[in-house]
Amino acid sequence: MKKLIMGKGPISIRRDENGVPHVKADSIADLYKGLGYCHAMDRGLQMLLMRILGLGRASELLQSTKEMEEIDIFFRKMNWSGKVDSEVTKLTPDLKEFSDSYCLGVNEYLSKKYPWELKLAGYKPDAWTIGDTMLLSRMTGYLTLAQSQGEIERLLVEMVQGGVEKEKLEELFPGLLGDMDEALIRRIKLSERIVPEGLKWNSIVPRVMASNNWVVGGARSASGQAMLANDPHLENNRLPNVWYEISLSVGERYGMGATMPGIPALVIGKTNDLAWGVTYSFMDSVDSWMEECKDGKAKREDGKWVPFSERKEIIKRKGKKPIEVKFYENEHGVLDGDPYEEGLYLATRWATAEAGVKSLKAFTDIWSAKSAEEGMNCLGNLEVSFNWVFADVAGNIGYQMSGLLPKRGKGSSGFVPLEGWKKENDWQGFFEYVDLPRSYNPDEQYIVTANDDLNHLGKVTASNISMESYRADRIRQLIDEREKLTPEYCEKMQFDTYSLQAKKIMDILRPLLPFSRQGDILRDWDCCYDPESKGAYLFEEFYKKLLIKVFGKSALGEEVVSWLHEGTGIFADFYGNFDRVLLAERSEWFNGKSRNEIYSECALEALSGEAVEWGESKKYKLSNMFFGGKLPALFGFDGGPVKMRGGRASIHQGQLYNSGGRTTSFCPTFRMIAEMDKNYIRTALAGGPSDRRFSKWYLSGQDGWEKGEYKILAV
Repeated sequence: MKKLIMGKGPISIRRDENGVPHVKADSIADLYKGLGYCHAMDRGLQMLLMRILGLGRASELLQSTKEMEEIDIFFRKMNWSGKVDSEVTKLTPDLKEFSDSYCLGVNEYLSKKYPWELKLAGYKPDAWTIGDTMLLSRMTGYLTLAQSQGEIERLLVEMVQGGVEKEKLEELFPGLLGDMDEALIRRIKLSERIVPEGLKWNSIVPRVMASNNWVVGGARSASGQAMLANDPHLENNRLPNVWYEISLSVGERYGMGATMPGIPALVIGKTNDLAWGVTYSFMDSVDSWMEECKDGKAKREDGKWVPFSERKEIIKRKGKKPIEVKFYENEHGVLDGDPYEEGLYLATRWATAEAGVKSLKAFTDIWSAKSAEEGMNCLGNLEVSFNWVFADVAGNIGYQMSGLLPKRGKGSSGFVPLEGWKKENDWQGFFEYVDLPRSYNPDEQYIVTANDDLNHLGKVTASNISMESYRADRIRQLIDEREKLTPEYCEKMQFDTYSLQAKKIMDILRPLLPFSRQGDILRDWDCCYDPESKGAYLFEEFYKKLLIKVFGKSALGEEVVSWLHEGTGIFADFYGNFDRVLLAERSEWFNGKSRNEIYSECALEALSGEAVEWGESKKYKLSNMFFGGKLPALFGFDGGPVKMRGGRASIHQGQLYNSGGRTTSFCPTFRMIAEMDKNYIRTALAGGPSDRRFSKWYLSGQDGWEKGEYKILAV
């Protein structure tokens, strides 16, 4: 395919042999128009469905069901779409020109052709605006990223209310509870438990989970040049992929990598001078305050009662009468309850809820950044929390955390809800990005981030709870095993399934295993989560039994722990906190038993069934985002089945659980390796470039992704 559209000058669009669009223009503004045109051409359905959800209009425009109403209520409550107008007015002339050009490209394509699926639903899309872009940016920045922090903090409240002793909670969350007032927390009225389940019933919103990236300086690479690798782990069982690959060029300057449709930015990529990659940082940018309420007002420490602002939302419904929903807000965010019903409720605020212009500028400026240091200073200004690594042509490497980190009152970790009536508990602004974790040309000549704790690299504590360092430690281990890294070695690293978590637990379990057929399989297991491994399956059966026995029978209840394990991301994200207890020689959670007793009991239970291959036990289909697996397989809208590779703690992460009635999987959906002496990158994208079922590019990359094969994306 080769196409020519017009901006201020001609804009050339062609596909390469892998279906990836290459856009060439004479100006940056025209380049953005070409990017918008390509997004609409290949991912128009993805963009428009995301916008419908973000606006809280799914019941009106798609289908009126109870589940859709819950989704609409969730997004109306977050109100990200209601806070964009003021941000749009802050656009500088350059930013406005680039943003307008992107929207022109989107609308030029959609005005001629828009997804037939939406025509079936009777919906003709409105024009795309920069406000829609800001809405999508906020959605992708919150959902299961900042949201996961809110989940674990809400779980703490539920555990306190469930009667879990403080000694046990201290083991799970050491150093985070401070002077937690358990009596107050028990009084909180919760209308939502962990996460609104309505949100999890949809398959449209991308769910971002975890990622790996590493960067090595020239002294550690075979070529003598810096090299960068990145593989973001997102929901993988949806079509299309969250990511969209593209190659962009203006004159001699080029940029290539992965974008998110609807957002005019090269999120992960490489230019002539610089490469950058991203993981999630687990910065705590979400806090909750306890509000004492009555008569529509909240108590304050001076004895006054301050009214909440009331926001009414009308949700239209297909074929049904509209419904009205009310939300109550103050400086602490949206209240989880009705302040006219006397009681103690939580109000929750996300620091990045009004993000917009600064983030757009950061992504625009990265195009012209020439060095790792410039890249750090550029993307450090991004308002959403991420870990960024950089490599430049001069051989420099860098790391920078981005995001709005609140300045909290003395002694507050941000993990425990505090009294809203005390002024000292309010946020006092945000820290500058230079105070956040960062590193430039470290002595070891490499930097690794894998959602682990990187607080030691900053002036302030940005993350109070993060993923365990198993994946990061494994990456460091493999880097240290080689004096000089090659891109081929990095490819093998990204496909690595060895679990340091499993090794730690197996070191304790192995001597306790029975001498039986199943026991021998687990005893001989190499701690690799390869698809054909039966040991991986038996280990996970044991691990699940262990979680249920330790945390279920002693405190939370077996059904609760099973649900947290199979129906939420709690154990997927924060397994390190629970492992801290499981690996301890003694624990309050053991209820008087020894660790060996508990391990032996769980092993006998886990090994009583048949062993199957890991990949067979964790097979999943790639489900079309619009039809959600409801059409017969012969229609070809869904892909797979795919056999899972990897585990929660291996570099090639592989996680699969049921969430709100649908299967959710997390894998490295996009892999990239960038060598700074090359004008191309090596990539592998799950799925394909297009969301059009009848396009040859719908699933064109899936086979290579499953096999660990990489393609070349060049200028």
